[in-house]
Order: sequence, then structure tokens, then C-alpha cells
Amino acid sequence: MSRPSHTSRAPRWSRAPRPRPTALSALALATALAIALAGPAPAFAAAHHAGDEAGVLGEEHSRAHARLREAARGNQGYPQSKRTSSLAALEASQRTGNAAFGAARFGRFTQFFPSPDFGVHVAQLPTGKVLLFSFERVEADPTKETGPTNTVGRTNAGRAYLWDPARGTGAKAFKNVPPPVVLMPDGAYAPRPAPFFCAGHSYLPNGMVGVFGGNVGGKGGSGAKLSFVFDPWTEKWFRNRDMSVGRWYPSVVTGPDGRQIIMSGQSERGTGTPTPVVERFPALGRPVPWRSYDIPANVPAERLRSRAPFRNDYPHLFSLRDGKIYGLGRDADQQWLFDPVEDTRTDLPRRPADFRGYGSAVPLPAGFRGPDSVLVLGGDPRDPLTYRLSGGRWSIEEPRAFGRTQDGTLILPDGTLITVNGALDTRDYGNGPFNPKADLKYRQIELRDAHGHWKLGPAQRLPRGYHSNALVLPDGRMMVTGDELQQIANDPDIKDGMDGSIELYEPAYLHRGARPALDRAPAGDLGHDTAFQVTSSTAKDVTRAVLLAPTTVTHSVNTSQRHLDLRITGVHGSTIGLRTPPGAADAPPGYYMLFLLDAKGVPSTAKWIKLGTRNR
Repeated sequence: MSRPSHTSRAPRWSRAPRPRPTALSALALATALAIALAGPAPAFAAAHHAGDEAGVLGEEHSRAHARLREAARGNQGYPQSKRTSSLAALEASQRTGNAAFGAARFGRFTQFFPSPDFGVHVAQLPTGKVLLFSFERVEADPTKETGPTNTVGRTNAGRAYLWDPARGTGAKAFKNVPPPVVLMPDGAYAPRPAPFFCAGHSYLPNGMVGVFGGNVGGKGGSGAKLSFVFDPWTEKWFRNRDMSVGRWYPSVVTGPDGRQIIMSGQSERGTGTPTPVVERFPALGRPVPWRSYDIPANVPAERLRSRAPFRNDYPHLFSLRDGKIYGLGRDADQQWLFDPVEDTRTDLPRRPADFRGYGSAVPLPAGFRGPDSVLVLGGDPRDPLTYRLSGGRWSIEEPRAFGRTQDGTLILPDGTLITVNGALDTRDYGNGPFNPKADLKYRQIELRDAHGHWKLGPAQRLPRGYHSNALVLPDGRMMVTGDELQQIANDPDIKDGMDGSIELYEPAYLHRGARPALDRAPAGDLGHDTAFQVTSSTAKDVTRAVLLAPTTVTHSVNTSQRHLDLRITGVHGSTIGLRTPPGAADAPPGYYMLFLLDAKGVPSTAKWIKLGTRNR
């Protein structure tokens, strides 16, 4: 949702930006030529309830009529021809510019297809499906605010879908999984699908996604007390007891005990009132959901004694190998260490860089142990530097080619990093707020190798900034989505009910020869520091086995990422002996993607394993 634009301050540590590589210049030139032939970009509309019409036509029929009316209004200010020509120009420039990038070194973008959701929030589920959820739009013109941040009543509503990659990329690959209908404390007495957009989320050990907060409406965005889980096994939402405070833009992380720690967010009083209250779900004394049929419903959270008075919302939260929760605020002086067992907070050193907007932070792979350092990057378009917190100290790491905000950085199965998406500011893509024409450089990915060196890569089709997201799929590809402004500005058909889009990227390792096979992995629970076996018809080629935690992300906040190597204890024919990570602080309990890799870093398709044993 739209947030007050934070003025990025110049970094206290500065370094002259490196010259941009020639590949970038070639891409920019190609894109500029293609863009010059087209106008701005497309817009899209959301279906809303239509008052008395619903009583006559029925709810779904009424929503369909509302969608058509909104699409017509959006076309008046932003015609379909503009959307169509913009998307065609982006496709042409992407094809021309990316010809300079060999797939074996840089990877390549492949499919681009419509989605029924904006993908403001995404989560990779252990069923292989992807959960996308956001809001019903209130505007189809991308030069205006699309979402219902300030609306009160029925149109302030959420929506959710599942994408099943096994069913392809067409409309039949998506399933509507609407959130529960709720009454919000906004005085309207208007039931609607829960407005849980701009919430926080992380995984429970049984693979369910806990979602906390949302938007009551009005006041520039005001925090909801909503608490839900999405069950990937039944593909349904379940509501839990409300939190003690409202939260809009909170952060959530799962600790070593499998419980979720919830911090920050704007309170029910509206924007400008961040809450310092810390909560835990489920409350102590309540069992942590472990088995697939342990569905939390009407379960409470509890308040902790320690407080987290972040001045700005969506802090980065990470559970590192010492079992502590690291809260890295957007303000340089708000870097804190939380002990969820002792219920205490202590100070961490001030971050070298000043205020950071919505940028990335990644717990860096650390071999066989859990992560003990975090790389903070992005969030300031004038600062390309990257900052590492390790051992209680900050250091400045190698910069990227340029600064960007609204970016996302992911860990790939081979332990390298990839940055996608980005913009100049919250709604500014380099050509002014709410102008869908983006600065061309923000379409290029950046890749960080195992030695910490960055290089620019190919361009994605759409520029994606605010509300953009990405995650790694079990087959090793990356899915990119989000940014409702750019999606509706480049919608090939504003009237078809598919107002989002997804693009797929194949990393370079998928272009380096045949993949190792992972034929079988254990289906039951695996304890920590435990030996287990997998089978592979290409066992002799396997040199590495890794666990990659699934991603659930929004607003550049990704608390679930984790990459661990597994010890290979022996290879006998097609059987490979492995050993799980040492303890729950190294790898919190839950589902992980297990990849086998060969000497070239080529990964198998992942198998899901469940790590940890249930507390009795």
C-alpha cells in the first residue's frame, strides 16, 4: 500500500560509484529505442462489492459487473492501447538487450504470463505451490493509488490465490483461496474478505504460514489486529485470536522453538504510530503446530516484556545460529538483539549507513552451521555499498553497480546471491512519482558469487519496485512478481480478471549441463544432528548437498531465507549418506528444500524434508 515517502539521506560512508559495464549501456540504449516508440503503460482493476446490486444479482455476479465498470473507468484515463504498446516495447527491449548475456554465465529470463493477483505477498509452500495474496484494487489507472489504503468499508478487502507450477502458466494453474470474511472496527459494519495486505508473515514448523496484521482503512493506513494461518495441506485459511495491538507493516520471524516473533507495524491509530509491543505466536503453554493436521484456530498470541520501539516499520528480523533474534531497523541507530528465552533486548552497534528504505537483507550462508552474519543492501538509491553485520561488528562489503530501493535479494541453491527488482523511491521509478516509465537500469539483475563479487546480468521484462517480490522454486528457477502499478500499467487485457503477472528466470547453473538426480528422500521427521540417506541415480556426480529454506516475502522483507550445507558421510552405489544441521538454532524446525549439486554447481530438482522433532 502507499506509504509516506521517506527522504533518503546521503550515506555517512560514501564511495564513488563504479563505472557501469558496457552491457548495461547496450541494454539501456536498446530499451530506450524501444520505449521511445511506445507510450506509458497498462492499468488494471479489482472486483468490489456493489451495494444493492449484490442483493439482486448475487455477490459474484455483482463483483463481475463492478470489475467491468472499473476497467472502463481505468481505460478512460489510461487506454488499453497505451498498456499494450508499453508491454510490447518492454518485451522488445528485453529481447534485444539480453542478447548480450550468455545463459551459461548470467542465466536467462524465460516465461512471462498473467496472474490473477498482484503478488504483494508471496510464499513458497511445501506442496510445491506458491501462495500469492494482496488486495482488491480501487483504481485501474496506474498514475493513481491502486490499493484501498485509505478506503473504509467493503472495498477495503483482501484476496489470495495459489499458483501450481505443475499445472503450467495458464488460468487453470491458479486457484482462488479467499481469506475469511470479517467485520473490521471501522464503523462500516461491512463484511468483506479480510484486508490482510501489508501484514507480516513467516512459517510454522508444520509448513503453515502465519499472517499477522493488515489494514483497517483510513488514517493513511491503520493497523489491524488480525491473526491467520494458511494451511497448505487443506488450502484453507484459519483465523486465530486477535493480537493485542493493531499492526500495519509488521515483521515476523520464526525462532529455534518454532514460535513466531512479531514486531513493529503502525498501530490501529494510523500512520505515524508504530507500536513497540512484541508478541509471540502461539503463546507459551500452547503447543507449536507440528503435524500437518495441527491447525491453529482461535489460538492466542502473547505479549513479551521486552519492547521493540522501531521508529519505522518492516524492520529486518533474523534468527541466527546463536538462537537470538536480530532486529535490524531502517534507522541506523536502531539495531537490536532480542533473546526470546530471557525476554530481553540489547543494543547492537550503529549501522555505518544512514536511513534505509525498503531494501534487502540476507543471512549469508555459513557452510554446515546456521548463518552468523547478515548482509544489508539496497534501500538507498544513492548508496550502492553493501553492509555486513558479523560478530557484533559492521563492515563495508563490495558495492553493487548502483543503488536501488524496493529490491529483493535471494540465496540460490549454490549459495550465490541474486538481486532483482528495484526503484528510485516508494512510487518513483526514476521519472517522478506514479510515472510507470522506469529508469531502465532497475530492470537488470545483479549476481554475487561465492567470493562476494557482483556483476550485472540480464533484464527482467517489467520494472518492478514497490510491492515487488521474488522467490526460488523447488526446480531451481526464480519467480518474479509484484508491483501493482507496473502490472496494471502493462496489462495486455485490462478486462480479463488477470491483473498481475509473473516472470520466470533460469539461473546460470541450469545451463551448464545435465542435472544431478535426487530420486528419493526421507518422508518423515528428521532430527537435528541426525544421519539419513537419499538415493540418486547419479550419486557418483554429487559433490554437495544443501538445504534451502522456502521464502515468504513482502516489501523486501524476507525473514525466512536460510542456506546450509549438509555433511556427506558416504556414497555407496546410488545411496548417499547425509547428516542434518547440528541444532534448531542452526536451522529452525520446519520444511526445507534439499538439493544435490555436482562439481559445476548444477542442482537437482529439490525434495522437501521436514527438519526437527516435535516437543512432547
